[in-house]
Amino acid sequence: MDKPLKTPPPYPIASVDHALRVATILQMEGGATVAQLAERLGVARSTAHRILAMLVYRDFAVRGEDRVYRAGPVLELAAHSQSLVSRLRTVALPHVRRLAGLLDETTNLSVRAGDTARFIVSVECRQALRVGSREGMVFPAHRTTAGLLLLSDLSDEELEEVYAPERYRDRPADRPDLTRLRAELKRLRRSGFAVNKERSERGLVAVGVPVRGRDGTALAGLSVSMPSVRYDPKRLRSLVATLEAAAHAVDEELTDQH
Repeated sequence: MDKPLKTPPPYPIASVDHALRVATILQMEGGATVAQLAERLGVARSTAHRILAMLVYRDFAVRGEDRVYRAGPVLELAAHSQSLVSRLRTVALPHVRRLAGLLDETTNLSVRAGDTARFIVSVECRQALRVGSREGMVFPAHRTTAGLLLLSDLSDEELEEVYAPERYRDRPADRPDLTRLRAELKRLRRSGFAVNKERSERGLVAVGVPVRGRDGTALAGLSVSMPSVRYDPKRLRSLVATLEAAAHAVDEELTDQH
């Protein structure tokens, strides 16, 4: 039996969620002002200021003389990492923001680690009914758009290793049916894009394409997420073309950095 779909907790604590999102933004983006964070969270500046004050107190953030808040000692190592993921995120962020504005839907960039996919960029659209930010969140790879795209880049042997039975000895229900998964990944390789209808969350549809490195290896998945009531299959070709253009732009910038 598959793992239940990921849904928000029944009694969410908004202040905790806001603090975690701010910490993620500072860690991954390098810095922001009170006004910028208030806008991102959709809260008053006074609320954003109180959140930042607590993060500073606990060393998750520091305030510079320029009034910009940055990752503190607790997050500093990851914030200054020059890893591929860090560079990928830096290059992709403006493109993801542009896509979110152009498509007016929440746009994401995700990477795979083993059998999971992590959202490293998530920019919300401005529509009242929208998919919320997933930045920093981790989902089973076979349930996400990007995860499926990245799994489709693996050989049969690599896929077997990722989903080796011994890795799931203590959680056998989490292991997907590999026969069905292989068939789906084969279709994705042919089409070059993925459509995810409510696999990770109810009421959500996502469309995504891979972001490839200069050697052709899929490094990440670029996707747009929307409420299922707003998804129009007739727009699929247009969505894919727009995503592919952005993914290609990210590819080129990454290549230019080498």
